[in-house]
Amino acid sequence: MIKTKITERLHIKYPIFAGTMMNITTPEFVAVCSNAGGLGILASAIYKSPETLKEAIQLTKKLTQKPFAVNVNLFPALQPTDQLSYIKIMLDEGVGIIETSGHAAPEEYVPLFKKAGVVWIHKCAGLRYAKKAVSLGADMIEVVGYENGGATGKLDIGTFVMTPTVVDEINVPVIAGGGVSDGRGLAALLALGAQGAIVGTRIMATKECPIHENIKQALVSATETDTVLIMRSLGGTHRVWNNKAAQRVLEIERGDPDPAEIYQAAAGAKAKLMYEKGDLDVGVISCGQGVGLVHDIPSVADLFDRIMREAEETIEVCSAMQL
Repeated sequence: MIKTKITERLHIKYPIFAGTMMNITTPEFVAVCSNAGGLGILASAIYKSPETLKEAIQLTKKLTQKPFAVNVNLFPALQPTDQLSYIKIMLDEGVGIIETSGHAAPEEYVPLFKKAGVVWIHKCAGLRYAKKAVSLGADMIEVVGYENGGATGKLDIGTFVMTPTVVDEINVPVIAGGGVSDGRGLAALLALGAQGAIVGTRIMATKECPIHENIKQALVSATETDTVLIMRSLGGTHRVWNNKAAQRVLEIERGDPDPAEIYQAAAGAKAKLMYEKGDLDVGVISCGQGVGLVHDIPSVADLFDRIMREAEETIEVCSAMQL
């Protein structure tokens, strides 16, 4: 059994974080991921008021006795959230692990995290962001490389370089992601000095994931070349599945559009409709290059067990090599 600093600190079975995903990492799915041995992470941005977030946290606690985290999304939004009220709800509800994500670390909220004694994990896509968060008191850092689905950051650095670069420069545990779909990916990150892996795109193609079967089958059929980068013109580059909606966004970006037109074309509400109705082209969905390694639709528990078995076997094979 692979044990790392994060499994010990967070009291989780496996060094696997189920990546935060809008409209997907709901209480039900978070509980499934935590019950399967990983760390499920509730996306607070799904909820439009502190009251509905409170209900979601309470439901998650009913569905799992295992550790879970709640994400605070710090990226710019058309309808900004009152993050302070959301964080107070998390603390009032006894959330013990808070993940923040965005280009800037949440300096103004750090005293609240420290006073409450929560484990604060900051997710970013570059060394300078990681070092800033650590200087403020982050307990752990998540980094995602260029292969990642969703926000890829501004630096275009791949996971294989991003991970050891950050590990070498900070003194807290690092969890890395971007392109991780199986145990070989986890083993590679451990070899690079990470203490665990973020798995996002891969868990979309699981039985319990709350998205339409049409989307899951499309992901199984996709290759590593079936993603594109959108919203680069706005400084908020996202890697998404290459469908007709993604191409429409790129076409708009090639002109001289109002930023609101781009945001509208890439609106999360359209992705939500996609997840519910199964129309493959109505919106854009975050998707990493690791989609090319997705070949089946297992349960989350079976997937996590398999990833860990593959990681252990890979480490054993590498240890036995005579170079």
